[in-house]
Formats: sequence, C-alpha cells, structure tokens
Amino acid sequence: FGTLSQSQIRFSLCFLLCCRFFVNRVNSYVLTNCTIENTRNITINMKVLCSQRNLESIPNDIPSKVRFLDISYNYISKIKIFDLKFLTTLKVLNMCSNIISHIDDGAFSDLVALQVLNLDENKLTCLSGHMFQGLGNLLVLTLSENYITTITRSSVQSLYSLKEAVLKINRLRDIEHVTPIFHLPNLQTLDISGNLFDSFQSSKISKSTSVRRLDVSYNTLKIFSITDNVFPDLQTLHLSYCGPHENGSMDWDIPDSHFLRNVSDLHLSHIHMSAEMMSMVLRSLNSSLVNLTLNDQVEYKLKTLVDEACHIPTLRTVHLKENNISKDMLQSCTQVTEMDLSDSDTIELSELFFRSMKYLRILSLRSNRLRSIPNVLKNLATLEVLNLSGNMISRLDCLDLDNLTRLTELYLQINYISIIEECFFQDMGALNILYLYNNKIFTLNGAFKKGLVNLESLNLKHNYLRSIEGEFENLPSLKHLDLSFNDIYLMKGAFEDLATLTTLDLSSCGILDLGKSLTALNALKTLNVSHNSMGFEDFRENNIQINPPFSNLSSLEHLVMDYQSTFYLPSDYLQGLKSLLTLSAQNFHFNSLDPETFAHTPNLISLDISKNDLSKNDFTEHSLKLFKLIPNLEKLYMSECGLPSLDFIFLVERNIFKKDNEVSLSSLPALTFLDVQGNPFSCDCSNAFFIQWAKSNSQTQVVEAYQYLCKYPKDLKGSKLLDLDTRPCFVDSGFFYYISTASLVILTLLGAFIYHLLRWQVVYAYYLFQAYLYDAKRKKHCVPYQFDAFISYNAHDEPWVKGELLPELEEGQGWKLCLHHRDFQPGKSIIDNITDAIYGSRKTISVISHRYLESEWCSREIQMASFRLFDEQKDVLILVFLEEIPDQQLSPYHRMRRLVKKSTYLSWPKAGDHTGVFWHKLRMALETKDFDRHSSDGGRLAPCCLRCI
Repeated sequence: FGTLSQSQIRFSLCFLLCCRFFVNRVNSYVLTNCTIENTRNITINMKVLCSQRNLESIPNDIPSKVRFLDISYNYISKIKIFDLKFLTTLKVLNMCSNIISHIDDGAFSDLVALQVLNLDENKLTCLSGHMFQGLGNLLVLTLSENYITTITRSSVQSLYSLKEAVLKINRLRDIEHVTPIFHLPNLQTLDISGNLFDSFQSSKISKSTSVRRLDVSYNTLKIFSITDNVFPDLQTLHLSYCGPHENGSMDWDIPDSHFLRNVSDLHLSHIHMSAEMMSMVLRSLNSSLVNLTLNDQVEYKLKTLVDEACHIPTLRTVHLKENNISKDMLQSCTQVTEMDLSDSDTIELSELFFRSMKYLRILSLRSNRLRSIPNVLKNLATLEVLNLSGNMISRLDCLDLDNLTRLTELYLQINYISIIEECFFQDMGALNILYLYNNKIFTLNGAFKKGLVNLESLNLKHNYLRSIEGEFENLPSLKHLDLSFNDIYLMKGAFEDLATLTTLDLSSCGILDLGKSLTALNALKTLNVSHNSMGFEDFRENNIQINPPFSNLSSLEHLVMDYQSTFYLPSDYLQGLKSLLTLSAQNFHFNSLDPETFAHTPNLISLDISKNDLSKNDFTEHSLKLFKLIPNLEKLYMSECGLPSLDFIFLVERNIFKKDNEVSLSSLPALTFLDVQGNPFSCDCSNAFFIQWAKSNSQTQVVEAYQYLCKYPKDLKGSKLLDLDTRPCFVDSGFFYYISTASLVILTLLGAFIYHLLRWQVVYAYYLFQAYLYDAKRKKHCVPYQFDAFISYNAHDEPWVKGELLPELEEGQGWKLCLHHRDFQPGKSIIDNITDAIYGSRKTISVISHRYLESEWCSREIQMASFRLFDEQKDVLILVFLEEIPDQQLSPYHRMRRLVKKSTYLSWPKAGDHTGVFWHKLRMALETKDFDRHSSDGGRLAPCCLRCI
C-alpha cells in the first residue's frame, strides 16, 4: 500500500471485504432461510427454494452455483445492486408475488446465464433506465399483474436474445408504449392481454417485427387494424374477450389478407364482434387457418361461424367449449380433424353427423351428459384418440366402438361405468392407452381377454375391484398398471403373465399380505404398496420365518411402502432387491431397525424412514453396520422419528475433523441430502457433532437445518438447535492451531522488527542486566575496589591518553593505573572485563570526542557507567571533552546529554593554553569523599585505562 493514496486504500479494503462476504456466501451449503430442492444432481442442477419465508430482502447465503432460484411470495420491495452478485450460473429466477417497486440499474448485471425471469404480481410502475442491463441471454421475461404504464427503449435494449415477453394485466394504454418490446430482434411471443388498450393499430409499430404469437385478449378494443406488413411471421393470434364491454362491437380492418398469411391458430372466444364481421375474419384466413377456438358464443353466431369454418380447407382442429350446440348445427362440416364439445348442454347427435368427417383423427366429447357411447362414432373409422371422460356412461357394450380399429388412446374416466362386456375391446388391437379410473367397476368379467395385445398403460384406480384372478393374462405388452384405491382381497395369479410390466401401483387396496403374488414380475421397476395393512408381529422369539415378498424382483429400482401396520420389519424382508435405488417406508410403524435390514439393498441411494418411532432404537450399538451396508446413499429422510440426538451418525468416527476442518461422515460418504425435521432435539452436547457438521460440511444439505427447534432442556425449549454454542463440548483443535500459528507469526515478525531497529538496545539491556547482577553480587560480598578509575576512549584519541592523561595521572599524581593490555584477564570475554573494570574502580573517566560519539561500543560503555551512577547515587563518572561538541550533536545520546546538564565535566584546553587548571580540576574530581582507604595496596588507587574498539 506504500504507493496508494488513502482513498485508493479505502476502496481496496472495501472491495476485499465485499469479496470476502460473497465468497463466504458461495461456500455455504446449509441455508438460513432457504432450502435446496431434493434433486440427485444438485451440483449440476441446483434449485434453491426461498418461497413463502416472509423475507424482506434477498438472502445473502445463496450458493453461487445455483441454477434455479425461487424467492416468490415474500415481502421484498427493492432489488439492490449487490443482491444477486456472483450468481453467474443462474438460469431461472422467480420473484413473483413480492412488493418490488424498484430495481437498481445493474442489479442483474452478473446474471449472464439467466434465461427466465419472473417478476409477476409486483408493484413496478415503469420500465426505465438500464433495469435489465446484463441480461443478454434472457429468453423469457414475465411482468404480469404489475402497474406498468410506460416502457423506455433503454430499459430493454440489452434484451437482444428475448423470445417471450408477458405483460398481461398492467396499465398500458397505447400500443406505442410497447414498441420497444415489439422491436426486439428475436421476440417470438408477446402477451399484452388484460391491459387498457382501446385500439390496436399497426401504424404505431412502424416497422416489421419477428413476433409469431400475439395475445391481445381481454382488452376493450374498438378496432383491430393491420394496414402494413408488420407481422410477416405471425402464426397465433388471440383476440378472445375483446371489444367494448357495453353496446357496440369491434371492427376488423385488414385490407390485405396477405398481412396475416401465416396465421394458423386463431382464438375468437366470446368476442364482441358481429357475426358478419367474424365471418369476414374467417374468410380472410381461409388459406392458412388450422386451429380455431370459438368458445362461449351465442347460438346464432356459432351456427354462422361453424358454417363458415366448414369451408376452410386447411382447418383441422376446432374448439367449441361452453356453447349451446344443437343437433343439426355441424352437419355441413366435412374436413374437421379434431373437435371438442366440452361442457355443452345435452345434445342428440344425428347418425349423419360425423359421416362426412373423413379426416377426423381426434375427438373430444368430454364433460357432457352422454349416458351411452353415441352410435355416430361408428362413422369415424380413422379416429385415433377418443375422449369420453366426465360423462354419465354406465356400461360398455360390444358394438359401441366396433368400427374404431385405429384407436390408440381411449379415455373413459370419471363416468358411472359398472359393466364392461367381454367383447367390447375385441377389435381394438391398436389401443395403447386405456383410462377407466373413477368409475364403479366391481368385476372385470374377462373384459381384457380379447383384443388388447398392444395395450401398454391401463388405469383402473378408484373403482370397486375385489378380486383380480388372471384378469391380465392376455395383455402381453402391458407396462403400466394402476389398481390403487380399490378393495382387493384376492390377487391369486393376477400378474403371472405380465412379463413386460415395469410399473405397478397397489396403494390403498387394503392388502394384508403380498404373499407370492409378485414373483412373476421380473421386469418390474417401480412398485407402490403404500397405505395397506401389511403387518408382522415380532416372531424373533419363536424363530418363525417370513417369506420375503420381493425375492424375485431383482430389477426393482423404486419401492414405496408407506403407512403400514407392522410393528416389526424382518431383517430379510428386502431380500432380492439388489437393484433397489429408492425406498420409502414412512409411518411403517416399526420401532426398531435390525442391523442387517439393508444387507440386500447395496445400491440404495434414497431412504425415507420418516414418521416412525425410533426414540427407543439403540443406534449406538449398530449404526455403523446399519449405514455401512448402504455406502451409496445420497438422500436420507428421518423426520418425525422421535430422535433427541443425531450423533449416532458420527459414532463411526470420533476423530471428526479432517484436514479441511470439516466434520466427516464416513459411514455415508455419498450423502448429499438429509431431512431430519420434526424430531424432539436436545440442545446439549449430544448434538454437538451434528451441529458442527451441519454448519461446516460442503457436501450434504441438511434441509431446513436453521429451523430445527430444541425440545430439551426446558430452559432452551423453542430455541434454534444450530444457535447452540458447542465450544464447551469439545476442544476446538482448529482454533488451537490457529492461535498457535498466529502467535508464531507475530513473534517472528516482532523478532525481525526488533533485530532490524532495536538490536543494540536489546544488547545494551542485556549488559545492563548483567551489570546489575554483578553490582548486587559485589555489594553482597563487600568486594574492595581494585582501581581508582578506568578510562573509556576511542582508539583515535589514544595518543592523547598515553601522551598526556596517563603520565599525569599515574606518574605525576600517583594514581594506580589499569591498562587493558596489562590488567584485563586473558581468555575472559571483553564484556566481562569491561564489567569488572567498571565495578572494580571508584571512578570512570570518559574521554569525549566526535569519534567517541560515532562509536557504538563507546556509547554502550558510557551508558553502562551511567547506570552505575544512577544505581549507586554517587559521583563515579567524570566526562572529559577533548573537542567542542555542539549541544544538538549530543541529542542522539540522550543519556549523555542529561549527564552533561547535571554533572561536572572538564574540557581540554585549546592549543597554547595553560593545562595546569585542567589537571588540578581532574585531581579534585578524583579526590572525592568516597575515596576508598581500604584498597588492596593501602594507598591511592590508579585509574584503569580502557580503549574503545
């Protein structure tokens, strides 16, 4: 940061903090207010669901790899610029049913992969600024039920890939306001229904568009005018429920039918337009129209329109729902391919009615009041799909459909059928799909024994079947069979010949025992036997063996057996299910699991044992073996099982911390989804491992983990499980390693700093401490002085010391001298000799010069001597200045400066001056009241001379 300004530093720090914030969000997996949808390939197609969570802002812990994000039905009012940062893989964003009134410019700029954006049912009033900046790959944008009045070009100019825009039920009043959307280069579908348009005029669009599907229904249009070739690719046009609400009708102004030359699908239901004008519409589309919807018309209009429609040679589909159709209305039609008479009044179909419909392929007569199959259907020899559901048909007779040999799909559900004659299906060899659910069938009476050799899907749920002995033996192609919600008590030989059956639903049939009824279903992939009464007493004490009902189902992959009445699940009950992938046993009423329960299902990837009372199950004894038998398990559901603790999952490994500081789960290494909601959790150390793992792991999603509540102990009841402080439960080795490493780094940095800047101060402090110890030792043993003084000087001042100072002191005044080459003990360190000299002499004479001040060792010597001065509070230091030294040059040597101010010092006379005064003063300084009369030689001690290196 040395070259950065303060503002740049602040910006960089802010950016790093933001990056840290978002990186933390990306790495999180257990979400606080959302959940991840239970899909097998979570990492590839992750769906995050935050719907109906009372959110006021977008959660900040959404994983960055999310592909589908649903935050609908909340209270979000504003989308801020950082709310959706770094979600670069997001493809679908659903934000409908919030209260969004503002979107920051650039709020979507990071959503470079977004393809679908849903902003329905919010409070947006206009599309302006650069609201959708960055959405260059967006394909679908829905803005229904807002309050939008205007759309600016800049707001949508980034949407160059948009194919579908939905703006229905807003407050747009003029087509000109929608022109920015019309002019998007790749737009194919535009829905502006339910707005406030009173006219549609192509002149306001100004140039050609790429729109193929246009919906302007539910507008009070007075005129629909296309006078230019602005819709060259238009194929579907919705004008239903258009026109003035009061008296009046909508005008149709298309001067050239070429302008709508490609329209094949037209919706004119309940349109406020005269019959003559509607006929004109149909005539203008005579050469291209294929699908026509004329629902909810008055009778006189309908007859006119149907007569007109019958003259359109290209027409293949007509929808006439909610119309009052009379029996003679459609006799003139000749080429209608699909007809829907849904929700009509009771009609009588003439035998000649369908005779001219030579090309009819699909016919729907659903939700009428037909009490029997009309005889006129026999005329439809080319019919392939027939829908007669939702009527009042009570029986199926042999000749009802005897001519429909090409029929592939037949829908007869939601009727009153109780009798099916054996010959009814005898000529339907091409039938693939047959729906007979929600009828009153008590017995099949061999109805499927003839003709249905190609039937693949048969639905008989919600009937009154009780016995199905051999009813399906002549259905060699059957793959999907639904017998749910019947009251079957006998299934003897029911499925013996269904070698191709892959899906079987026997749920809610009151079955007590499957026995050997499934042994022939070798190809079965999916089986549902939930909501029955299959139960087993605990026969372990009596050594009674149970015949496994699934022993021959080696291909079965999905088994659902929820809600049974058993109290014991034999260890070999799942024998034979070696290919089983998913198993659901919710509310099975077993209260224990044998360690060998899953020994026969090694490939299991999803297990649901929710709503079983496992509170008394001692998982601590066999959880290792129980889960080790299914190492590929990815999803585990154990909600509402009465489990106060989940630490049994981790019993297999007490050394729970990996190198990445995550809690491991070696018994279930493939687990990606865990649901344990609704258990009476105990907020204590028994769940410490689970809490740590749920928070830190990056593989397994613990669904709704932050919503788990504590039940025990009483003082924590109702609090959040993941809010429990688990630090007292175990030593956090990771934190210990962090503190140790941080301390080592800090000490290393501090040591380097001290060595670089304060190394001499450290050395000096060491010597001072050593001197202190020496002085204390000397005082304790009353050691006498050996010298009167020692002299501290720089080597450059040695001529003056030897030529002037020593002769005068030693020879002239009689002081005992100590010279380093004469008095220092050989082999002893110089530091120890210095210390002995300072404390073995009464005085210390420092010869000060510029060279002396520049020497580090001389500086240390005088500081050590000054320490003795302050320690003993005696006049033991004499300063002799050989040169004039300005006061500011003494400032780096703050201790010497204080000495100069407080103590007497001597200056060597200049050349030519008399030296007698100097020597006299020096003698007086040496002859102080502290003169030691008990020296070793009985006389005055001489100064000891020390030369600074």
